[in-house]
Amino acid sequence: MTSPPVFHMRFSSRFALIAVIVAGIAATGFILRPDPYFLIQKNFRIFSEVFENVSGSYIEEVDAERLIRSGVDAMLNELDPYTVLIDEAGSRQMDIVTTGQYAGVGLEVGARGGQLVVIAPIEGYSAERRGVRAGDIIKKVDGIDVTRMSTDDLQSLLRGDPGTTVVLTIRRFGIDELLDFELTRETIEVRNVTYFGLLDANDRIGYILLRRFAQNAAEEVRKAIIELQNDAPLDGLVLDLRNNPGGLLDEAVKIIDKFVPPGEKVVWTEGRMSRANQQYETSEQPVYADGPLVVLQNSGSASASEIVSGALQDLDRAVVIGERSFGKGLVQIVQPLSYNVSLKITTSKYFIPSGRSIQSTPYLTSEEAAAMEEVPDSLRTRHQTRSGRVVYEGIGIEPDLLVAQRPHSMLEIALLQNSHYFFFANEYTSGRDQLDPEKGPEDYYREFLAYLDAQDFKYSTRAERHLDRFIESLDPGVKEASNDRISSMKELVAEEKRMEEERYSEHIKKELYLELISRFNGSRGRMAEQLKSDEAAQKAVTLIENKTRFFSILEP
Repeated sequence: MTSPPVFHMRFSSRFALIAVIVAGIAATGFILRPDPYFLIQKNFRIFSEVFENVSGSYIEEVDAERLIRSGVDAMLNELDPYTVLIDEAGSRQMDIVTTGQYAGVGLEVGARGGQLVVIAPIEGYSAERRGVRAGDIIKKVDGIDVTRMSTDDLQSLLRGDPGTTVVLTIRRFGIDELLDFELTRETIEVRNVTYFGLLDANDRIGYILLRRFAQNAAEEVRKAIIELQNDAPLDGLVLDLRNNPGGLLDEAVKIIDKFVPPGEKVVWTEGRMSRANQQYETSEQPVYADGPLVVLQNSGSASASEIVSGALQDLDRAVVIGERSFGKGLVQIVQPLSYNVSLKITTSKYFIPSGRSIQSTPYLTSEEAAAMEEVPDSLRTRHQTRSGRVVYEGIGIEPDLLVAQRPHSMLEIALLQNSHYFFFANEYTSGRDQLDPEKGPEDYYREFLAYLDAQDFKYSTRAERHLDRFIESLDPGVKEASNDRISSMKELVAEEKRMEEERYSEHIKKELYLELISRFNGSRGRMAEQLKSDEAAQKAVTLIENKTRFFSILEP
């Protein structure tokens, strides 16, 4: 038997040694990967060369800054929806949230019927003192035509350094010539609590409307509770977080402080970096410690709003009424960059006392969120509140009592889209100091219908639109042979339209009356009147008045 060649033995030995080394590396968890720094350098080089070629050789001249910004935005789009680049204007808006103030003239402005209008002057500031009114149509700012501007651009013109002046030119219904108002910019305190008052007939149930979680939000809530309790102890309290998009985490924790004892862990964050892992506890004595508490929320309640409603629900401190919340449980920090630009970047995720996350999983579209409603509870992650009630994670905070928002009819949408309530109120209140005490909503409604006739107001119901599309799709011969049937269908749709107008007339009367009231009593008067017919708020009153029912909801 001959011996194997020497070179073959050496090769086999070396191969076996390499195999042992590779197996050993794999077993210890070390796998050879490309150097990440090399990959970054490589792709930066490719990006730079692509940009250089496009900017220098493309068939048309390109906007270099816009091209690079598109590349940055596309990169961030690969991440979650809340990691974004903030430009200079956005940075100013972030400053308002973090500082709770800005310098302006004290106006809420908006777009109505294609025009920029005064929604309301803010009480106590220059615009209100000088006589600017809700409904005024803004034409110029310091001689600059603003009729084609966005509301953001208009606000930029109105803001500036405290003590400087700006001339606002407006058109007011009933007055032929334009009016000029010289307004002085001053420091405007952003109000987080935009309304508080008493809800029930006996004035024993308090109500607080919290619009945002900017600086001083918790202090404003504390002051509102104390003022509501000045005359007598409250039988209950309603905290309204509907359409509140959130804000500062610290303010959310301080607000929970007002309702639960110190030392309660109410929220914590977990992220990839150790500095992103934080926990937050209450630290102050509550000002409303154990009375019945209801939190109102809807699909527009997000982030800090969900921390407050979710923590109070998990601690069995409050009954949550309304709709499922938005489901934003991600934490962002704002990282300043060069040239007054910032990067808002997600660094961690919120968790509330039961251990559940409030983040929709994954980042759901409205269609996906609706589909999640069909997922059986058995397939969702279960958690328990302090008393043992079962709650679920993954799609925001679910209410204890559901009160869905009423969908608007096409008639109501058309009236709002064309700002008919707004402009009718301008016309009706021109030259008046108050509403006629002899008239009520029914009287104003009749006058409103006459106004709509004069405006030649028209709208289409959903049924009308479907029928029109169906008729257009017919073969001309079929259409001609079916005239009688088509006429019958049109009559049926017209009857349905008349029924819709009658069905929604009460809602239109209410909306119209609120718009008229706001002209004389401001946003506070409007809010007080609106709450009388607010289904969720009135359900909260009924629940608080029935203490047995209220506390039974908080038990497992």
